[in-house]
Amino acid sequence: MPLIMETNRAVYGSYAAELGRLEATGSLRALPQAESRGRWISRDGRRMLNLSSNDYLGLAAEQSLAEEFADSLHSTSSGGGWLPLSSSSSRLLTGNHEAYGALEERLAAMYGRESALVLSSGYHMNSGVLPALCDRRTLILADKLVHASLIDGIRLCEGRCVRFRHQDYAQVESILEKEAGAYERIFIVTESIFSMDGDLAPLQRLVEIKRRWPSVMLYVDEAHAVGVRGANGLGLAEECGCIGDIDLLCGTFGKALASVGAYVVCDRVIKEYLVNKMRTLIFTTALPPVNVAWSLFIMERLQLFGGRREHLDRISSEVRKAFALRGMQMPSGSHIIPMIIGSSADAVLRAEDMQRHGFYVLPIRPPTVPEGTSRLRFSLTASLKEEDIAKLIEYETGFSETS
Repeated sequence: MPLIMETNRAVYGSYAAELGRLEATGSLRALPQAESRGRWISRDGRRMLNLSSNDYLGLAAEQSLAEEFADSLHSTSSGGGWLPLSSSSSRLLTGNHEAYGALEERLAAMYGRESALVLSSGYHMNSGVLPALCDRRTLILADKLVHASLIDGIRLCEGRCVRFRHQDYAQVESILEKEAGAYERIFIVTESIFSMDGDLAPLQRLVEIKRRWPSVMLYVDEAHAVGVRGANGLGLAEECGCIGDIDLLCGTFGKALASVGAYVVCDRVIKEYLVNKMRTLIFTTALPPVNVAWSLFIMERLQLFGGRREHLDRISSEVRKAFALRGMQMPSGSHIIPMIIGSSADAVLRAEDMQRHGFYVLPIRPPTVPEGTSRLRFSLTASLKEEDIAKLIEYETGFSETS
């Protein structure tokens, strides 16, 4: 093993000191070794109910779906072979397999929009779209609680950004009244279901704001709503009846849709502009065609999962009601249900207690959430059974009585 040069020891020491500080405040992270099987997860020899997964529809562990997909590959591939396991280049070189076109056409048709663009990940999407579309004549109004990937994308933009108070649309309107005339275009950026609080953005109100200011464009990240909301699983925008009013409607395949990658549904001119200007599309290797084909396979069956959506909605409502009866702060209106603890150290201790009792829940700490709001994040999935929810509620009731 090569020796660290003496001149680098001070630098390494500063990293070690920061790690020590994180450990002392209960904020140190480590990669967990865990194995998921359906609604169960095994870690450190302990089998627990998985309450931390983003597999919201419970599709990732459905062996029958995987077998049906494998059969479809054998029947449709030339010579009975498999789709390539790597694209080996970006989409603008040789990586734009025909599976991409089929998936994008399907997405555009399902959403009733002109076009769609598939990207390698939700992070690539959110960190790349706005830098491509914004210049010095652009104002970005972003909810303070949007995902880190959106914040990173905004930091790369040439335009001016104002982070408005969470869900404070009166502040948004006040800013627009004062400053809309100074900018060629204005993006209002929000999630539809917020990933840490589980609360819902009032998309209809945002549409009304957009209609009053012609320069406003809406960017809505539906990462946690796609698959689980709307009659056809297209997200909160479908549920609210405003798909056609959102300029950049973004979703991910890596959560409820049990795949990998992301997409933005938009007008054709926006797609063509992104293909020419979006660095996180241009300079990255394309997704393997087999993964793109799997995403298409799931999208073609999305309407069939209505029973799973209804079940998830029902058990989520049961947990929210039970927590509310205990007097817990309850911003959530979805399957993402936070339990605000406060300090990071206390959140870690509470998570460890839940794991000892068979519930795999993880602490969420700064910088993911604001200081003083460390929490447990219950991420419910359709694979959970009614008896699982009953056990969770029973545990929480008992903990409340003894704590």
